[in-house]
Amino acid sequence: MFRRTTTTAALTAAGALMLAACGQTTTAADSGDSEKKASAGCEGVATSTGPVSLTDSFGNKVELDKPAERVAVLEWQQTEDLLTLCVDPVAVADGEGFRTWDSAEKLPKSVTEVGTRGEPNLETLFGTNPDLIVVEAYTAEDEILEQLAEYDVPVLATKGADAKDPVGNMVTTFEMIAEATGREEQADKVVGELEDKIAASKKAVADAGAAGTEFVYYDGWVDGANVAIRPFGQGSLIGELGEELGLKNAWTGKVDPAYGLGQTDIEGMTTLGEATFFHTGTVDPAGDVNAELAKNKVWTSIPAVSEGRDHAFPAGIWTFGGPRSAEQVLDAYVDLLTK
Repeated sequence: MFRRTTTTAALTAAGALMLAACGQTTTAADSGDSEKKASAGCEGVATSTGPVSLTDSFGNKVELDKPAERVAVLEWQQTEDLLTLCVDPVAVADGEGFRTWDSAEKLPKSVTEVGTRGEPNLETLFGTNPDLIVVEAYTAEDEILEQLAEYDVPVLATKGADAKDPVGNMVTTFEMIAEATGREEQADKVVGELEDKIAASKKAVADAGAAGTEFVYYDGWVDGANVAIRPFGQGSLIGELGEELGLKNAWTGKVDPAYGLGQTDIEGMTTLGEATFFHTGTVDPAGDVNAELAKNKVWTSIPAVSEGRDHAFPAGIWTFGGPRSAEQVLDAYVDLLTK
């Protein structure tokens, strides 16, 4: 089971995340599609009302007179997190891409688009009058942080990924955003549901006799005449979730220190023996890598492929998402291994 960092535990153990609240109110969901929010369990969500003081992932203090309400967000996991916390962002980067790759939450059509995740349009972003901007960074010197520092709007910088503890980092990011928006009670509820889902999913895998199954999750892209494959190895969020269920990640090749992602080609995947494969079911608008793989005789001779053990996850599961995406990942593993 992953180590859960609740708001209370974080305050007590490290003093790194500090929240001062004068009270709580129980409010209806923020502006947006009320029917969608009610169906997502957002009716009457409790919201803190007092000032907020916390430290972000890179040691920067974030001070707010009250929990943030008009939040702009520049990465998909954090967009999903806001929606799970029943906060509709006022601005997002690449909302159309989010709607393609992340089905865990529904992004309202009314949200303002501010360009790409890598190069947001800051003029449009600040034109939405946000009281907080949530970004994803990898170091305290990231260019986006330097750009935003020129403006007088608080910025919450969250750590993009951490291969040392991918599930813990995902939960910490979610809870940090909950503190900034006064939605700690909702965060505790959601994280508790994720813990329960992991336990139930692990039991289902064991009951089906699938515990110990060697697996590799991968995605890829078409690069000219070649196909590049990206295995999700040790330290990847989706790989760690599989191992939480009692599975064994078979990819032992080199991975990056943040996301736990490897890189290989078709021949590299032939070394994985009898491992079961899983892959994204979302078709990349830039090219259908799985259609290209199906044309390759070396690929189709790999045991997992030739024996029908190369399973597509349902479309729209974001492999770098928050707690609700993680629940979708767990459901996919269980459905595909126990059917």
